[in-house]
Amino acid sequence: MSMKEKGPRIDIYARITDRIVADMEKGVRPWMQPWRASNAVGRVTRPIRHNGLPYSGMNVLLLWSEALARGFINPMWMTFKQALELGGAVRKGETGSMVVFASRFTKTETDAAGEEFDREIPFLKAYTVFNVAQIDGLPDQYYGPKTEPVRDPVARIEYADRFFASTGAVIRHGGSQAYYAPSLDIIQMPQFETFRDAASYVAVLSHEAVHWTADSRRVGRDLSRYAKDRSERAREELIAELGSCFLCADLGIAPELEPRADHASYLASWLKVLVDDKRAIFSAAAHAQRAVAFLHGLQPAISEDRSAA
Repeated sequence: MSMKEKGPRIDIYARITDRIVADMEKGVRPWMQPWRASNAVGRVTRPIRHNGLPYSGMNVLLLWSEALARGFINPMWMTFKQALELGGAVRKGETGSMVVFASRFTKTETDAAGEEFDREIPFLKAYTVFNVAQIDGLPDQYYGPKTEPVRDPVARIEYADRFFASTGAVIRHGGSQAYYAPSLDIIQMPQFETFRDAASYVAVLSHEAVHWTADSRRVGRDLSRYAKDRSERAREELIAELGSCFLCADLGIAPELEPRADHASYLASWLKVLVDDKRAIFSAAAHAQRAVAFLHGLQPAISEDRSAA
């Protein structure tokens, strides 16, 4: 692969990472921005493709960020061609938003003994999508309801309770801290009543459940250096942070609007990781996606439609 070929591919990682770093340097966690009340019209969800399937991984962060920055409240996105196929047309002058597609190509190389072997090399392709708010002429169902649905203020979210119960994770309550203990393989949570509201409880439990997936019997992320290496700890906490946001969106729950104190302490560490490694946010999003997909996979068949991504 020539340097000419390599440059644009690395630039996608750098461009996206630089944008996220710029937000974080202002003290903002960009993956939490879409949950502000001004942007939470309708059902809380991941960004959705034209066919109704949710986006996954890094594209969730990219489109959430775009939605907030540009004031889009409809979660559906599609390409220029897809809009035409549905009878719509992107309005003149509208600019699209970038999403990425991970792929691989095979390169034949020669080892020290002169033997040829094939090596798979991952890379990103970028393409452009438009929010339905930028498109005219689509069938009415793509524009969603004209009025905001009435939300039932349930004290404890029953579906979320069933979701976490179905994972089989051992969840204990008591004390003032939330954490996952790998040596005991348990999730420790403060009592439900100590949280500001049910959504805050679910957001924190989602975070710890993503940590729980790290065990080798599950998705298998190495936590052996978590307590010793600040960089490794920051990476794992970023995975759990993103996974919590993905899972809360899948459960239709708006997570906490105020950052936890321990998350604030990670902000500098996350910035260092992202500045030092332009692919770190992509890796974290991919790990978070795998963790959340695993949790969905533990659910009864009736919930399979929620795990599509």
